[in-house]
Amino acid sequence: MTIRSGAETGIPVSFPYPLLFAWCGFAALMLVEQGLQLDFRLADALYQWQGGEWALQGHGLLQEWLHRGGRTLSQWMGAGVVLALLASLPPTPLRPWRRPLLFLFLAVAGSTLAVSTLKQLISMECPWDLARYGGEWPFIGLLEWRPAGMPDTACFPAGHASAGYAWLALYYFLAATLPRLRWLGLASGLGLGLVFGVAQQLRGAHFLSHDLWTLMLCWTISTSLASWLLPTKHQPQRRRILPHDTDETSHDA
Repeated sequence: MTIRSGAETGIPVSFPYPLLFAWCGFAALMLVEQGLQLDFRLADALYQWQGGEWALQGHGLLQEWLHRGGRTLSQWMGAGVVLALLASLPPTPLRPWRRPLLFLFLAVAGSTLAVSTLKQLISMECPWDLARYGGEWPFIGLLEWRPAGMPDTACFPAGHASAGYAWLALYYFLAATLPRLRWLGLASGLGLGLVFGVAQQLRGAHFLSHDLWTLMLCWTISTSLASWLLPTKHQPQRRRILPHDTDETSHDA
């Protein structure tokens, strides 16, 4: 199998302009979410459903299997990508997969690293930290000034959901290698992120918007890297001119 990229064919890499429209749409969605207070509506419903407390915070299925186990699963998947990438470096049957594997590694690692970095730079409380849900702190919005004395927290964006949404990169990886399976890759990334995100919302660890921001960040990083490292479906291929082609052309002239 021959897998080519824009860099290998000498074709300039195009900027993924749909990202600009997607971010405009996402900004509008966040304004609607804030106006309707969907974060609080959903968290209120979950909190009351659990009897006015986060009764599921330490539930075995959510905490052990989906939180810790989900993180371990993502780490093992990442280790598998690293091993496959290393195996593709020497002349082996995996050699044609080297660039897609490099993309997959960079996209997954970049997505989780970006979310983790933002969590350390932005202080926002988890639902279980708020006085509204039995905690001790008031809600401070993303762009609001934090009063002095409030501790730094790391609940935004949703870190655990990134262990799933980072694998949206499987869509682009499979589109470049096994196109028939690309939608399975997309479903895998969305499914893992959704399961991990819902589990954390049930525990009171995140609001809905935290997960949506993580989804958008992971998709942006994967799409940007795919436009740089992977071939596009309608990308023209330059025909390689062989010596005998030149001879035939000169004879025809």
